[in-house]
Amino acid sequence: MRSAWHYLETLGLVALGLLISVTPVTASANQETSQETAEPCFINGVDERLNCGFVKVPENYNQADGKQIAIHYAVLPAISEGKRSDPLLILAGGPGQAATELTPMIAKIFEPVRKTRDIVLIDQRGTGKSNPLQCEVDHADELLQTDDAQSLTKLAAGCLQKFEDTDTLQYTTLNSIKDFERVREHLGIKQFNLYGGSYGTRVGLKYLQHYPDSVRTATLDAVAPPQVVIGPFGLHASLAFNKLVEDCNQQLRCEQRFPNVKNDYQQVMQALDEQPQRLQINDPLTNQPTDILLSSGRFSSIIRLALYSPMTRQLLPFTINEAAAGNFQPVLGLMGSTTVAAQNSIYLGLMLSVLCSEDLPRADAQLLAQDANNDFIGGRTGEAFQALCKAWPADAVAAEWAAPVESDKPVLLLSGTQDPVTPPRWGDIAARTLTNSAHFVAEHASHTIASHTCANKIIADFIEAGSVQDLSGECLKKRVAQPFVLNVNGEGL
Repeated sequence: MRSAWHYLETLGLVALGLLISVTPVTASANQETSQETAEPCFINGVDERLNCGFVKVPENYNQADGKQIAIHYAVLPAISEGKRSDPLLILAGGPGQAATELTPMIAKIFEPVRKTRDIVLIDQRGTGKSNPLQCEVDHADELLQTDDAQSLTKLAAGCLQKFEDTDTLQYTTLNSIKDFERVREHLGIKQFNLYGGSYGTRVGLKYLQHYPDSVRTATLDAVAPPQVVIGPFGLHASLAFNKLVEDCNQQLRCEQRFPNVKNDYQQVMQALDEQPQRLQINDPLTNQPTDILLSSGRFSSIIRLALYSPMTRQLLPFTINEAAAGNFQPVLGLMGSTTVAAQNSIYLGLMLSVLCSEDLPRADAQLLAQDANNDFIGGRTGEAFQALCKAWPADAVAAEWAAPVESDKPVLLLSGTQDPVTPPRWGDIAARTLTNSAHFVAEHASHTIASHTCANKIIADFIEAGSVQDLSGECLKKRVAQPFVLNVNGEGL
C-alpha cells in the first residue's frame, strides 16, 4: 500500500493553481489591530509602495453578529495618473493560493494593464492574511515510514485540530465572493474587471452568476466551470504526458536522443515500485542536506507537476531518460522548481474546505474509474483527495451548484493545448452559456497561458475595449514548439 507522503507527493499539495515560489508579505497593518482603512505597505519582490488593508466580515454570513474575520487586500496602483475607475481583480488559483503572495508575478504579467488601472489582490478567506487555514507538512520522515493510506486521513484530522475555533464549513467559494464584494464596497469601486486563473476561473464564473452588476469584464484562464469535478486529474495528466511523447517524436533530434520516453517512464516507475531510492537534497529553506525517499508516487508527481510549465516540460524527456539510466539528479532539480514551490504556495485547509464540499461529493464511482483508466498516474489524485476528505468537515453542495453559468457580460476564455489539468474542452463547456464570450486556445502552451504567452497583452486589449468584438488572438498562433533539452548542457534543437 502507498504511504501518506506518497499520496501528498502525488497530490502535489496543489489542485489547480499556478506553480510559483512565493515570498512573505510585509504590511504596516496587522490582523488584530487593523482598521478598515488602506495603509501603505510593501511586498517582497515589488519595489514600489502599495496600499493594503483589512475588511471585517462575518465568518458565517447567516450569523452577521457572530464571529468576524479580517479579509486582507493589497492594491497595486496604476502607473499613469489618469487611471480608469474599474480596476483588475485577481482571483487566485489552487484552491488555496493567497492572491497577495502572487503580487510580484502579477505585477510583471499584467504590466500592460497597470498602465491605466489599479490591480486589486484579495487573500481569499483561509489564505494569506485572511484568517489562514495553513497546515504545515513538516513530518516527512515519519510519513515515509508509513505503509498505509489511512495516515493521510490522520494528517487531515491533525490539521483540522489546529482550527477548533474555526467553522471550516464557511470557507467556501460563495462566501469568498461575498467577502470580495465587501472589499469592493469598502474601496468604493463600482465594477471590477476579473482575471481568474485555474480555480480562480470558477470563482470568476460564480462572481458573474451572483453579482453580475459588479463585473465589467471577466478573463478566465485555464477554465474549470462548475459542471466539472476538480480533484481527479489522472486522465488529463495522462493525455498531457502522451502529448509530450508525441511532441518529442515530432522533433527529429529529440526522437533520436530519446526514442522510448514512455517506456523509460514505465521502467522507472516499475523500478521505484520495487525499490524506492533514498536520495539527498538541500532543504530549500535552510540549504542543509536532507534525505528523501524517491518512490514511484513521488516520481510521477514530479513529472506531472513539471507538465504545468513549458519551461519544465522541455526538460522531461532528458530527465526521464536519465532516471531510467539510474541518474536521479535531474529529477531532484525538477523537485526544486515544481513540487517544493507547490507545497509552499497552498493553504491546505482552505483547499480541503472547498474541494471536500464542492467537488469530491460529485466524484462518483464511474467518474473515478474513468479517471483512473490510464497508465501514467492512474487514479492517485482522486484517491488522495478522497483520503484527505474523510477527516475534513464537508457540506455537499446542492445539485444546482453544477448548473452552467449564464451571462451576457464580456468574457475572454483562454486555454493551452498542453495543459495537464484544465483541458481546452472545459473552456468550450463554459462558453456554451456565455453568450458574449470568445475562447482562444494557444498551441504549445500549458496551464494559465497569461504567464507564458502573449495572452497578457490580449487581456490588456480586452479590458481596455470592454468587448470581445474585434479582439485578436493572432499572436497566439505565432507561438512555435519549443525544443526539448537534449543533454546536461541544455542543448536543444
